[in-house]
Amino acid sequence: METVTASSILISVVCIILVTGLIKVVNWVWFRPKKLEKCFRQQGLPGTSYQFLIGDMKDYASIRTQALENPMNGFSNDYVSRVDPLGHQHSTKFGTDYFVWAGPMPMISISKPELIREAFTKMQEFRKAKFNPVFDKLFPGLVSYEGEKWAKHRKIINPAFHMEKLKLMLPAFGDSCLEMINKWEMVVAETGSGELDAWLELTKLTADVISRAAFGSSYEEGQRIFELLKEQTDLALLMIHSLYIPGYRYIPTPKNRRFKRLEDQIHTSLRAIINKRKEEIEAGEAVKTDLLGILMDSNLKEIQQVDGNNKYQHLGMSITEVVEECKLFYLAGQETTSTLLVWTLILLSKHQNWQARAREEVLQMFGKNVPDFEGLNHLKTVIMILNEVLRLYPPAFQLSRMIYKDTTLGALSIPSGTMITFPIYSVHRNKEVWGDDALEFKPDRFSEGISNAARGNNAFFPFGWGPRICVGERFAMAETKMALSMILQRFSFELSPSYAHAPTSVIFLQPQHGAQIVLHRL
Repeated sequence: METVTASSILISVVCIILVTGLIKVVNWVWFRPKKLEKCFRQQGLPGTSYQFLIGDMKDYASIRTQALENPMNGFSNDYVSRVDPLGHQHSTKFGTDYFVWAGPMPMISISKPELIREAFTKMQEFRKAKFNPVFDKLFPGLVSYEGEKWAKHRKIINPAFHMEKLKLMLPAFGDSCLEMINKWEMVVAETGSGELDAWLELTKLTADVISRAAFGSSYEEGQRIFELLKEQTDLALLMIHSLYIPGYRYIPTPKNRRFKRLEDQIHTSLRAIINKRKEEIEAGEAVKTDLLGILMDSNLKEIQQVDGNNKYQHLGMSITEVVEECKLFYLAGQETTSTLLVWTLILLSKHQNWQARAREEVLQMFGKNVPDFEGLNHLKTVIMILNEVLRLYPPAFQLSRMIYKDTTLGALSIPSGTMITFPIYSVHRNKEVWGDDALEFKPDRFSEGISNAARGNNAFFPFGWGPRICVGERFAMAETKMALSMILQRFSFELSPSYAHAPTSVIFLQPQHGAQIVLHRL
């Protein structure tokens, strides 16, 4: 009798658990999305109707695949329908602000500059999106942290990107650029002209710069790490574009096993470099002026803070956290700069007048000498050009934030569990903000600085905005100015007839079929 009673209780408990779980699942995939859809519409926010479980994901996948099948018909800066075809359709139908569905999760697209600034300022309410753990593995460290941990890491990392520290890294930038320039000289050696794929070349350049600037004399080891990161990124992109199922990453599929092996190899290699540097510092050797040296010195100072009782507070980063920040240096630093450089060369190939103006400024400032730090900071025309490239071809063409507790944005009430996306490409080509020529390449719109470029509006977000603005912005701009100046000193260039204009987003905005240019020796 007791056995029967125990069995009955167990069955009842199991049934309760199953029914409770079923209710939660049904609420997640149907009742809650429909409730949120009604909430948004009552506030006057337009959007798509929720479709059971899949939302708009099926439409997104099919229309994006179709959009990427062929390059654009001719050269145009109006590429949005290719890079984000579904977003383009929705914005045409609904306007600047609207909602769509990533499965059962609502996504609100916000393009009003004042709302973007408000969201980027309210860090506690608008947090980094955690929609796929694989993505977090690609971009660990500072960009994924929140609250006190973010503040601590930002404080430790900031010194590595101060202007005086970047000045010390400039020789590493110059060495990498000179190696690339010498290779390009060989391409034009026989006839004075030659063709190459600038996208491949600049990707190699920026990887080399990061390796040198981050690890100094250990940059050859750093290059091996970059190769592993590149393989891991390609694999992660395949995984990210699949429907995310919670816990799936723990299943030992071939992709998951390979991703884990790459992760272990990267961490092992980085740890070896970091531990070696740690031993050097502890032995009293001078702190090296590369990113790793400055970061570890800043971290050591943070660890050894003394409180009122003369006791050490261990406030710094662990070795694992230093490894993650180094990994972030690699991927974010390399991708941001290579995409900015390649679109700059492409646009200057199309606009020879601006290429000539930039070259004249560079030659007046440096002649044929290696550019110096002070001179690079006084290149007005070059800076105008780079800002215009960042406006038309922002590396991160869209930014996202997640709402974890009910909040407001402007007059909009936003419930917990909503993702907010900010299509930077849309803001940067808004004709009401930038004028009727918003789609045209006109660097002189920045002649009086960024604040006056968009009719007095703060609507320029290539590196984000507010407290979380990209910490590596100065690094990327210094590297880009150095590389562009050295190219302009020695070559003129134009697009090859084989170039096909095909912007696409692979984490960052890049040319899908490369950037074939024809070099001419000056």
